[in-house]
Amino acid sequence: MNHPYLNEDHDIYRKALRKFLEKEALPYFEKWEEDRIIPRSFWEKMGKQGFLCPNVEEKYGGSEVDWGFSVVINEELERVGTSLVGIGLHNDICVPYITSYGTVEQKQRWLPKCVTGETITAIAMTEPGAGSDLANLKTTAVLDGDHYVLNGQKTFITNGIHSDLVIVACKTDVKVVPKHKGISLLVVERGTTGFTRGKKLNKIGLHSQDTAELIFEDCLVPKENLLGQEGKGFLYLMDKLQQERLVVAIAAQVAAEDMLEMTLDYVKTREAFGKPISKFQHIQFKLAEMATDIEMGRTFIDQLIAKHMAGQEVVTQVSMAKWKLTEMAKQVASDCMQLYGGYGYMEEYKIARRFRDTPVSAIYAGTNEIMKVIIAKNMGL
Repeated sequence: MNHPYLNEDHDIYRKALRKFLEKEALPYFEKWEEDRIIPRSFWEKMGKQGFLCPNVEEKYGGSEVDWGFSVVINEELERVGTSLVGIGLHNDICVPYITSYGTVEQKQRWLPKCVTGETITAIAMTEPGAGSDLANLKTTAVLDGDHYVLNGQKTFITNGIHSDLVIVACKTDVKVVPKHKGISLLVVERGTTGFTRGKKLNKIGLHSQDTAELIFEDCLVPKENLLGQEGKGFLYLMDKLQQERLVVAIAAQVAAEDMLEMTLDYVKTREAFGKPISKFQHIQFKLAEMATDIEMGRTFIDQLIAKHMAGQEVVTQVSMAKWKLTEMAKQVASDCMQLYGGYGYMEEYKIARRFRDTPVSAIYAGTNEIMKVIIAKNMGL
């Protein structure tokens, strides 16, 4: 892939990562899917090779490189399987909260092990009764001496089982108006009194990615674990959503590219009525339509990544990419599986897994309906 924002160093990094994944991920991925978990040892191997949190400053153990290296990681992980999404969440969604809003002491305490893979992170926003409507979340935290007393329940939390640090969105002021000004971010560590995990959730797809419920019952969080300032949590969340949604759009684009590639190979070898099915005009037209959508998606996402890396605010365009590319990937998954015929419904074919894994991308990181709300608002409607 000839991305305009990447250079020779990124290409060398990609080759090293691809070689690593061919040895350490591809041979075991189906087993991880069956086991419904990715082993922590894989995270530690990723960290040892420098494939976790490459943007973190050198003084905290990172490589202090540009975000293009994260793009490479996300693309290569997606080519293996969408269930590796938790690593992208750790690298590009959770850890940036610490690097942006953490104190020097917090960074020294947490970041080095995030880079090595010894510490896995998660972010807990969604609740049983609050997903898109974050301002109305019910989890509360009351300061009592040296600790916050945290109470509430979170659900659909990526890395929920493995996580050692959980960034929890909660209400530290339930009376303030407007409501979003009462939201703060607390970092809850594994083993904290009052913090328990519910069951690992059984999902349609993303089988090896650990998603769980998190429960906080009079959970005692040291006040030193407040991330940033009280009452600024909602602003912090909104600030980081551009990169989170860009990561989702990148994954959807790569998934679509991968599905087209594997389907092109299949239709050239699968025969019906005495010839490869790729010779039938209907199938040629279907593939031509998919190839066009995918090529246009790549052009759009590449220029957005370049703008994001340049520090530009592209919230509206990222919202467009998130909904459009995830919907495109869902359609490609459906069309490609159809072209496989009955074989596409068999688990031994990767397209079946893609068909299961792709739909959730239109839901997490903000539903596609919310993306349209953001676009319409920013259009002045």
